[in-house]
Amino acid sequence: MKGFDYIKATDITSACEPATADTATFIAGGTNLLDLMKLEIETPETLVDINPLELKQIEPTTDGGLKIGTLVTNSELAAHPDIVANYPVLSRALLAGASGQLRNKASTGGNLLQRTRCYYFYQTDAPCNKREPGTGCPAINGENRLLAILGTSDACIAQHPSDMAVAMQALGVKVATHKTDGTTRTLTLDELYSLPKDTPHVETVLEAGELITHVILPPPVAGTHTYDKVRDRASYAFALVSCAAIIDVDEAGVIQTARLAFGGIGTMPWRNTAVEEALIGTKGDTLAVVKASNLLLADAKGYGKNDFKIPLTERLLQQVIERAITQPSSHRSASKPSSQTGA
Repeated sequence: MKGFDYIKATDITSACEPATADTATFIAGGTNLLDLMKLEIETPETLVDINPLELKQIEPTTDGGLKIGTLVTNSELAAHPDIVANYPVLSRALLAGASGQLRNKASTGGNLLQRTRCYYFYQTDAPCNKREPGTGCPAINGENRLLAILGTSDACIAQHPSDMAVAMQALGVKVATHKTDGTTRTLTLDELYSLPKDTPHVETVLEAGELITHVILPPPVAGTHTYDKVRDRASYAFALVSCAAIIDVDEAGVIQTARLAFGGIGTMPWRNTAVEEALIGTKGDTLAVVKASNLLLADAKGYGKNDFKIPLTERLLQQVIERAITQPSSHRSASKPSSQTGA
């Protein structure tokens, strides 16, 4: 690990100003950043420690949602009574990710900004457009079993690794940020993340020194909350395919609302509202599920070793819909355990 300067922030302004330099970065839990620094994938000359900031609270919003400080740990968020009771899809996604020790350190904001786990990104003697722009993407014709099939480009097929972000995409969260000039803005996750296109090293729209301060959850969404994660082993593994689902079905078995977001298959947490609209008003019959799958995967592209993700995603979607339709309405509460292993 290369040497660096260390600054402990005392307020948001003192945190943002030094982080404007290209050679500076924020640190909170450091669960991903420190690994990247040890491998010299990231070599900041200055670390700005934001842990002293008053951003560790989970507070109600005036419209009935929740405001989550960026420094709230994944463990705290997963166990918070309001999250467990009203946003169980988020709690389950958090518990499906990493180990307890990592969740105890990982922060909410840091989780959203973690880097891909593409092998070539971490293999510093290999070319990688995300790590070194313009050097190429060996994953396209190489070891790509874990990588994305949606949102890819000729420059990059790296998948987004977060479980938490998938659930937050389904919930429709907004991210609040603070810029160095004192202005603030709020972004949806679709607005926050950038598709790779020709610049895969540009992963978000955040400006230099712009700090995520809060994640804003909307009011709770009624329905069955589930998080399914298909992975190579039962724990401590990144998703091959995952699905965060919130599906509300009436007494006649007709889908009233549906929110679906997918992980493991996209270069960002993937949500396509056309897929949800195709399911609303149906009983989740075969034709409806096939139509939804076709919409979801219309632009999917396999690269050889990850071709299996296309039929696997189709089967997972079918499982999620069938479960929401067939389980009794009395079990559509937050206490209903979710599948963690998938189709």
